[in-house]
Amino acid sequence: MPARHQGPTIGRRRLRAALRRAREAADLTQDHVARQMDWSLSKLIRIESGSVSVSTNDVKALLDLYGVRDHQQVAQMVELARAARRRAWWSGYKDRVPPAYAAYIGLEADAAVLQYFQPISFPGLLQTEEYARAVIPADGPHHVPAAEIESRVQIRLARQHAVLHGADPPQIEVILDEAALRRVTGGTRVLREQLRHVATMCARTGITVRVLPFTAGSNTVLGPFVILRFADHEDGDVVYVESALVEEIIDRPADVRSYQHVFDRLRAESLSPADSVALLRRIAEELG
Repeated sequence: MPARHQGPTIGRRRLRAALRRAREAADLTQDHVARQMDWSLSKLIRIESGSVSVSTNDVKALLDLYGVRDHQQVAQMVELARAARRRAWWSGYKDRVPPAYAAYIGLEADAAVLQYFQPISFPGLLQTEEYARAVIPADGPHHVPAAEIESRVQIRLARQHAVLHGADPPQIEVILDEAALRRVTGGTRVLREQLRHVATMCARTGITVRVLPFTAGSNTVLGPFVILRFADHEDGDVVYVESALVEEIIDRPADVRSYQHVFDRLRAESLSPADSVALLRRIAEELG
């Protein structure tokens, strides 16, 4: 796996796990720690869930309470706290998107490998600007108000620039249901340019696209998901799921393994990368 920098999201994930392990090793409950630190219980819960950052002074105080005296271990955890508080390019967008999506953007920025399954559309990192504008839902459970659509498009383009054109881009593997290639999102011209764009992107090192053809039979995996893998084994894989009713980050190892199993099965049923690109170009030609 390619090496990756350590961004604020990864720093926070590592810190929350390390602090929780240190508390449990000290045989202290969350209630006891909250009382000793003169905090609300909810503050400690948010710190250990990674939903908020924690100051370096608070980290030192927690480690002292937990009896952690090793200077190197303390220094490492203090550095994690610093990393978790650094401002990333996407920090300014956090108030404009749902919390789960904001968390996903942070994880995506630090991922070494991204594995997508998309049953009805193309992944955001591979979308043209016009396709991105057309595919953002204007109605339904995840609808975006008309006034915010342009902001979402700009966020998507910023993600593409940061992830695809950075110094250390991740490996990207995409499985597209053939339905995504034939759904005329935004009109014939927009879809044609989207198909050509993805075919061109496949020529880049580190980007692989496979199509799950209609001839593969019934597809029972109806919702899109993304598996995010990280360079350091300490940073467990996660899955981002977006359905009609929920957007969710899943990091339970057993559940992540289940998604990986599904992805591997879909890959085995899909066309080869070369045949997939050929199909993309053929459908684009059929659109005129």
